[in-house]
Formats: sequence, structure tokens, C-alpha cells
Amino acid sequence: MNKNSNTYQILYAAVMVLLVGSLLALIYMALKPKQNENIANDTRKQILSALHIAAPDDSQVKETYEKYIIQDLLVDPEGNVVDSAQNVAFNVDMKKNVKLDERQLPVMKCKMDDGSIKYVLPMYGAGLWGPIWGYVAVNDDGNTIYGANFSHEGETPGLGARIADKDFQDLFVDKHLFLNGEYKGVVVLKKGQKSVTGAEQIDALTGATITSLGVSAMLEDCLAPYKSFLMKLQGNSGAQPAADAAETEINDNQPE
Repeated sequence: MNKNSNTYQILYAAVMVLLVGSLLALIYMALKPKQNENIANDTRKQILSALHIAAPDDSQVKETYEKYIIQDLLVDPEGNVVDSAQNVAFNVDMKKNVKLDERQLPVMKCKMDDGSIKYVLPMYGAGLWGPIWGYVAVNDDGNTIYGANFSHEGETPGLGARIADKDFQDLFVDKHLFLNGEYKGVVVLKKGQKSVTGAEQIDALTGATITSLGVSAMLEDCLAPYKSFLMKLQGNSGAQPAADAAETEINDNQPE
């Protein structure tokens, strides 16, 4: 075949594209498990951060996470546990979940070194330039925020990106979701503004009002569905607390 012909050049290019494409696909498949594990570890770090737990180093993230997160739960809008399989909450894709008419409500139960129990609730929303997400840890009183962690995809450095700063996240510690027995949530408002619902509030980041309001909207949208679950933790329903019910169910299924 004439190497200078158009046919030869087209065939040569096609073969090279096929070979390179196949090689890249093989490399991608080989690296994908490691990439997925890195993504999972980053999520674990964020959840641990909401609990004020720092993993010693990257190689111990999963081990540290499994030490403290003792149970995954899915609850329904009435606060009842509908699933408690391993990693069932961790594996919920919140980006897709928040768009569903009937959302899954994942909860991660944590036992701290002092024996106290915390419940981590994930969330997902929109900032100024893209998605924002986070985790709020609630004490076992079903009311008081123990810690929070927020992340973003592309907020402005030095402005909206500061939602990922510890100084901002620590403002949520000890805020209450219920006041006088009524669910209020927590809102983020410009300094000087007052919540119309009486909810406890956080001052918005200076120069990042839209991102701050995005955090506030995310909290309202993603925490409110847990109202019944949180009330059961408080014992206000008269029913068996959701977490205890899950533990009873699991214990009943254990072999003797």
C-alpha cells in the first residue's frame, strides 16, 4: 500500500486512535478502584471533621471512620428506621437524592471516645458558582448541633470558599434546631438581620452573601425532613427512639 495515499493515512490514524484509546481505557479501569477509594476517603474525612475528629493520616482514614461510625441508618419522614445495612447511609448520592420527590434520609450514628452518641446528617445544595455540600452532627438530644463541615466545588477563594473554614463552621456548634419544642432549624443571615421564624442564626460571610444564603437554604432544605427523627431522639413522640429501634432490630437478627 502506498504510504502517501489518503487511504493509508486514514487507516494508520484509525489504528493509532484505537490503540491509544484502548490503552487509556485500560489505565482508567486499573486506576478507578483507587480513585473511588480516594473519593470515599475524602467523604470520610468530611464526616469526621463534622465530629471534630481528625484522621491521623491518609492511610488511617477508613480505619478511624469505622472506629467511630458505628451504624448507618435510612429513616423515613416519620422518623422510622427503614434500613440499617452496612454503609447504606454512606452510599447515598446526595446530589441525586435531593432532586427526588421521595428522598432517602441517611443518618450516620457515631460513638465518641467518651461514650456519647452523635448523629451525622448529610446535605447538598447550591452556592454562587456551583454545588455546595456538608454534614451536620447532632447530639443525642436530637436538638443541639455538635459540629458541622461544609465543602464546595468552585466558590470564590477568600470569599464564598470560606464556608470550608473552621472559623465559619464552628459558629454552628451549640446552635439549637428546636426552640420551645418547635422545629426552627438554623439560618445564615447578613449581620444585623433577624430571622422571621425565630430560628437561631449565623452571620453571613462578609462579601459572600449569595454563598452564605446557599448554605442557609441547604440547611433548611436538608435538615427539615429529619424533624420527626430528631423528635424521636428527644422522646417527644412516646414511641421507641428510632436509633434504639434499629439496634433492637439488628440484635434480634443476630445468631444466638
